[in-house]
Amino acid sequence: MKDPTIRGVVHLIEETKTFGQKGFRKRLVVLEQAKGSFTNYIPVEFVKDACDAVDELATGDEIEVTYRLTGRRWQRDAASEPKYFLTAEGISFRQLTGKGGRADGPEDAEKPDDDYSQVGDDDVPF
Repeated sequence: MKDPTIRGVVHLIEETKTFGQKGFRKRLVVLEQAKGSFTNYIPVEFVKDACDAVDELATGDEIEVTYRLTGRRWQRDAASEPKYFLTAEGISFRQLTGKGGRADGPEDAEKPDDDYSQVGDDDVPF
């Protein structure tokens, strides 16, 4: 199964944070999506070595992130109610536009995905 993707404009890039004795690292990137009358803000966490790749990004870049959902259960003690957390963990990303909306190049251009993209004027089926 193919990992899901999400598109958005980079709204916020946090600094890399390190946790624990083993040096676990994570970095938060918040994507912004305009959805009609409201705006969606989607936090995506990059972990370990993926934190370094985020250095290529800037606020305002439009990107497509490949992610996986991770979840965990947390309970303070046996008598307390358990809490559940869901995280979108960024695996990789692709820049669609960079540095304030400028397209990076023809290799990043949208390609038509329908079967008629190769049809010429005299090949029209109607």
